[in-house]
Amino acid sequence: MAKSQFIESIRTELRTKHYSYTTEKSYLHWVRTFIRFSDYKHPKDMGNSEIERFLNHLAVNRQVSAATQNQALCAIIFMYRYVIKKEITELAYSFTKRQKTIPTVLSTQEAMSIITNLSGKYQIIASLLFGAGLRISEALRLRVKDIDFQNKSLFIFRGKGNKDRCTMLPENLIVPLQAQIENAKQLHQQDLKDGFGLASMPISLINKYKSAAKDTAWQYIFPSSVRCMHPQDGYICRHHIHETAFRKQLRQAVKKSAIDKRVTAHTFRHSFATELLRSGADIRTVQELLGHNDVKTTEIYTHVIGSKFGYARSPLDLAY
Repeated sequence: MAKSQFIESIRTELRTKHYSYTTEKSYLHWVRTFIRFSDYKHPKDMGNSEIERFLNHLAVNRQVSAATQNQALCAIIFMYRYVIKKEITELAYSFTKRQKTIPTVLSTQEAMSIITNLSGKYQIIASLLFGAGLRISEALRLRVKDIDFQNKSLFIFRGKGNKDRCTMLPENLIVPLQAQIENAKQLHQQDLKDGFGLASMPISLINKYKSAAKDTAWQYIFPSSVRCMHPQDGYICRHHIHETAFRKQLRQAVKKSAIDKRVTAHTFRHSFATELLRSGADIRTVQELLGHNDVKTTEIYTHVIGSKFGYARSPLDLAY
């Protein structure tokens, strides 16, 4: 299938501005969807009315979430601003305000029950989510070089918002992680023998450090079972395991644990923050470990544990 020059021009702008591959895929999806919805008219021949009609369609007919609607709008604005060179102003649509909800959290006993019902690398991944507060994407992207066993710390390279940070490495994970790294190293050695061995790297790094892509330090700790073609640069590499593989194992573990809560990978991160605050950790420390820009984002966890009420007690409790 022939590539659209217009779509490729958007892809080039995204990569020039160092947007993540996930964002690239999402933005290109929404641009294509917008064009198809508009009967394949070129975006340069469209304007506010077509954009508003598309956003109405997403909200009313497809009933997408506020976050999804905002993402579609971001993609369209990006396309007009950087590719068509036209600013979209006076749009009858603004970014939809997401409803604030108190996150679901697990007690330590519930979290450990689920983790115990996982095995192998999936147990280690869940332990990292609960024990270090990582996002699932951050856990899966960990490379050998990111683990500092001596200082018991994890280095998170380009987390959400393209920010680097360090967080704690639980002592109970040192031995399991060392064993998992040894497994990854053995797989890497086999790749090298087969004439491969390149790790999947961001496009901005592979061009500069291609020789380093075969180093053990750059290999993923949780490598995929198969090699693949890099989606941006086209070389054969070994990526990390996919999120869906972990989600499948997690669903089964939650079912075995008989926990009647909606549990996702992110639930462990919420639980990490809640347990730290409950044990007396300073909220600024928790903010730093989670990588939040604003402490207000971290404060949502004080609502979970009820500390927002200070030392106030219910009149009913005082009556007894």
